[in-house]
Amino acid sequence: MSQIIVKRPPRTLPAEVPGEEVAVQPPPELPKGQQDGVLMQLMPMLGMGSSVVFFFMPNAHPFMRIMGMLMMVSTGAMVVAMIIRHRRGTQGQMGQLRRDYLRYLARTRRAVWGTARAQRDAQLYLHPAPEQLWALVAEGSRLWERRPGDGDFGQVRLGLGEHGLATPLVPPQTAPVDELEPLTAGAMRRFLATHGTVSGLPMAVSLRGFYQVVLAGDVEAARGTARALVASLTALHSPQDVTVAVACSAGAADAWEWAKWLPHVQLPSVDGAGSRRLIARGVTELEEELTERLEGRGRFSANGKPVLDQPHVVLVLDGVRVPPHSAFASAEGLQGVTVVEVLPGEPEPARGRLSVRCAAGSLRFDAGDGVSFDGEPDQLPVAAAEALARQLAPLRLSTGAEEDEPLLAELDFGDLLGLGDPAAVDVSRTWRPRSAGERLRVPIGVDESGQPVMLDLKEAAQEGMGPHGLCVGATGSGKSELLRTLVLGLAVTHTSETLNFVLADFKGGATFAGMAQLPHVSAVITNLADDLTLVDRMGDSIRGELQRRQELLRAAGNYANLHDYEKARAAGAPLAPLSSLVLVIDEFSELLTAMPDFIDMFIQIGRIGRSLGVHLLLASQRLEEGRLKGLDTYLSYRIGLRTFSAAESRTAIGVPDAYHLPQIPGSGILKSGTEEMVRFKAAYVSGAYREGPAKPAPSGPAPMQRHPVLFTAAPVPVRHAEPDPRTAMAATEPAPQDDALADTVLDVIVRRLEGQGPSAHQVWLPPLDSAATLDELLPELVSTPERGLQARGAAGNLVVPLGQVDKPFEQRREVFHRDFSGAGGHMLIVGGPQSGKSTLLRTLITSFALTHTPREVQFYGLDFGGGGLGALADLPHVGGIASRLDADRVRRTVSEVAGVLARREELFRQRNIDSITTYRRLRAMGELTEEPWGDVFLVVDGWAAFKQDYDVTLMPTVTDLATRGLGYGIHVIVTVSRNMDLLGPMRDQLANRLELRLGDTMDSDFDRKVAAAVPVNTPGRGQTPDKLHWMAALPRLHSGTSQDELSDGTTTLVKAIQDAWAHPPAPQVRLLPRLLPAADLPRGSANDPGLAIGINENDLRPVFLDFDQEPFLLIFGEGESGKTAALRLLVRQICDRYRPEEARFLVGDYRRSLLGGVPEEYIGTYGTMAPKLTADMKATRGLMENRLPPADITPSSFGPGGGGRVRSRS
Repeated sequence: MSQIIVKRPPRTLPAEVPGEEVAVQPPPELPKGQQDGVLMQLMPMLGMGSSVVFFFMPNAHPFMRIMGMLMMVSTGAMVVAMIIRHRRGTQGQMGQLRRDYLRYLARTRRAVWGTARAQRDAQLYLHPAPEQLWALVAEGSRLWERRPGDGDFGQVRLGLGEHGLATPLVPPQTAPVDELEPLTAGAMRRFLATHGTVSGLPMAVSLRGFYQVVLAGDVEAARGTARALVASLTALHSPQDVTVAVACSAGAADAWEWAKWLPHVQLPSVDGAGSRRLIARGVTELEEELTERLEGRGRFSANGKPVLDQPHVVLVLDGVRVPPHSAFASAEGLQGVTVVEVLPGEPEPARGRLSVRCAAGSLRFDAGDGVSFDGEPDQLPVAAAEALARQLAPLRLSTGAEEDEPLLAELDFGDLLGLGDPAAVDVSRTWRPRSAGERLRVPIGVDESGQPVMLDLKEAAQEGMGPHGLCVGATGSGKSELLRTLVLGLAVTHTSETLNFVLADFKGGATFAGMAQLPHVSAVITNLADDLTLVDRMGDSIRGELQRRQELLRAAGNYANLHDYEKARAAGAPLAPLSSLVLVIDEFSELLTAMPDFIDMFIQIGRIGRSLGVHLLLASQRLEEGRLKGLDTYLSYRIGLRTFSAAESRTAIGVPDAYHLPQIPGSGILKSGTEEMVRFKAAYVSGAYREGPAKPAPSGPAPMQRHPVLFTAAPVPVRHAEPDPRTAMAATEPAPQDDALADTVLDVIVRRLEGQGPSAHQVWLPPLDSAATLDELLPELVSTPERGLQARGAAGNLVVPLGQVDKPFEQRREVFHRDFSGAGGHMLIVGGPQSGKSTLLRTLITSFALTHTPREVQFYGLDFGGGGLGALADLPHVGGIASRLDADRVRRTVSEVAGVLARREELFRQRNIDSITTYRRLRAMGELTEEPWGDVFLVVDGWAAFKQDYDVTLMPTVTDLATRGLGYGIHVIVTVSRNMDLLGPMRDQLANRLELRLGDTMDSDFDRKVAAAVPVNTPGRGQTPDKLHWMAALPRLHSGTSQDELSDGTTTLVKAIQDAWAHPPAPQVRLLPRLLPAADLPRGSANDPGLAIGINENDLRPVFLDFDQEPFLLIFGEGESGKTAALRLLVRQICDRYRPEEARFLVGDYRRSLLGGVPEEYIGTYGTMAPKLTADMKATRGLMENRLPPADITPSSFGPGGGGRVRSRS
């Protein structure tokens, strides 16, 4: 038979019955002495009447006569009254005394009736009728309520009889009877005789007061009373406190067969039917079984102390005598042992023995001292006795101190909620629909009487304690355990469709560890103290939830509150479920110390949370006075565990009592509104979960054979089965499990609830701690011959994803896109050192590569950062990457982009293209095939270093690109470490801006507070222009191995894009050749604008010198820089263009490096020494002077047109 463990709550006693004596007042006595005569009584009247004559004197005023007449009339009336009074004598006075006394007796009678009713109710409560004991056992709260320390321990009811009134009526001391007023004296005697006793009250006997109780008389009546005695004893006393043994003859066996079910008769040893029973045919057999329980007991004494640590033994004898040698045969009896004997016939009185004569309808008690009592016996049929015994059969009393001190005992969570085995929690039972009164109502512990203490989170209008509350408890007070108990209790009893939680722990995360798997949990927010930025994010999330609920109620039909919404939904309105939300915030006091403004959000919840179904519970170890600052008016219930000081207790619950609580975790005080405070002990939910007791390994020669047998009071033989060698070898004792490694009750219940209901609406999404990869932000990547490796549906519209943006107020996370097609075509990225600027540039370029073809976008990079852009050099979209150490490539890259701008301006003019949008459309339609460039991006990583090296040479060009480029599809992307690095017109052009973590948050252009909240050790984190946190994506694919480094992942991505693109890549940056053959230059001709001396680095086209426009040329350079080669090239080009008669050379060549470089026919003079060169110069001067125009020059001296050269004098 399975057993049910019973935990006795503290005993509840009936209302106290008054016990003071009532002294009855004496009745009135008859009057004594003579009455006065009539004449003596009339003399005053006659004197007053004689004075009337004065009113009728002659010459009296008429008014005086009227007064005389009135006096005469009143005097006559008084005379008549006196005569009547004289005739009645003292009868009138005595009648009034009689009425007053009878009224007094009536009042006293009513008071006595009230006392009698209270006395009857109390006695019937303490000693219920045998036929009502089954209800007491079924209800459970009074089962085995009597403990050895109780005054009524061992008392049993045997019948009903007459008792004296609880408030004894004390007769008065009166005069002799013949002097008393007879009517009232008789009433007093009848009152005392009628109300001095109360009939029909239980007649109880204390088994501690007698060592032997004999039930004699009619056998069947005596057995019925004995069954009632045993039933009363076993229903109100536990098996640990009372042991019952039955010795009956064979003829009486059937009358006591029912006793086999009683747990009070069970022995620890077993027989073939289970535990052995203390039911036998003789006393000797029972005495052997009770040897240990009888040891150490002294002689019986009615006033002796109970035997410690031993149960009271009751031996029932029916048809069996006690042997003379038995310990029960002692003439003086044993302390704590009572022998109840059923005998036929008349009992024999004896000292220390109570004799009870039982007959049909009558009962007489005789204690042997000449005093006897009569009454009506209790009779319990065998069927009723067996039914009660079967009720008691599976019950066993739990052990431990909790039986007597609920506030000191460890309370198991499963016992508090009546769950049974936590591993067998069935949500179909625990999540049953709850009434409005039971909703959001859960026990959190037990009170001093062992009764559950309920915490009702509903508002006061719905007869609750909420909606908001406060819990304060010092370290070790059990605060965290109480919060876990509350949350788990609500989760077990409410479906996730009707109740959700937001659990926040400012310091650490142990309070709500393991609860994230509950389907009710919308958010578990921990370790806020380590990252204060999460506090603001939590505030945004909660405010967003309040906003969401307000909008939902408004959209559903402008419902005023959640209660009205649920009523409409229950009435059939097609509304989605809207669960109540409980916010539990632990260590809120420290949270307010770190973020004082957060109290505004608490006040907002306190103000509007009631209507939105949002409940707030704030918990803290300490609570300083004034910390709540206006919030305390919204905290309708308070829970005070043990506090550090009386002041904290007074601040929390209004009184210092919480400071004086015992040093026991879970001891607390619950205060709700104006109700009386309740002391309680919280349940324990973090204890190690214990499965059912393990079956012991087989021992002994052979195991018992299990087979059905008839359960009888008599012993059942044990049958042994043949041992199985394999089983015996395999059976081993399981190793005990360490409690630290065992699952807790919380863990077991959470696993039972996990996945059982609809998931809660997620109020809190995980913070942006880790970056996503590009393929996680884009649609599925597909490879096509036309577009290569691209995201499915890519349109090439210059809108690309860069990362994820966090929107806690909207409780969602979105892909962060940037649009480069319009005014935001230029981008400025600001971030401190190691903030992820270079990685973001790589993400931007690879994002374009996965959404645009190399024909649509081309990138040219200047890497003045950490060299990160070099990883993208092989990307087909990249035309070139120039590092800081390659100055030529830097200049050529800028020149290449500037050349594109110049080429495109001319193209727009020639083709009448009105905008870059039209240009993109024409290229998309297949026109302009001669134009290899689409949207061109110049990327400068590290603007400060670029400015330092090229402040004069290239910065104006880049600024010009930013100023004029957007209209022609030229984009500039710049990264800086701080905003001060980029000032002036250039900064104004870069409208598309992003911020990563800044070295100085005061430098933020968006929001300094948000900038300060960007974490330090998370590259890629920053804020958007909308003041939202965002996280840049990684330039790699998630499909690669998760262990890849970022550079390896980028290389893999570039290789995949490169392999998938089978068309021409972006035009590469053209560099100036190291060797330019002269033959590659245009030969001198009259059609050329001048002499070609090289190629331009901007567009790699020939550079011409026009000596007609600029007749002078100075070449300067360092040694071995090519000055002589330049002169040789110049000589060659002149010779190719002019005949010898058109051009001559005057050469000064000290080093003779031009020897052979000038054809002989072109040499006018060749000086290798200073004298020769001086003479040649003088001759040349003369030649030049001859070419000067004369002083009398006239217009006719000029050539045709009047403006040509002057004709020289020959």
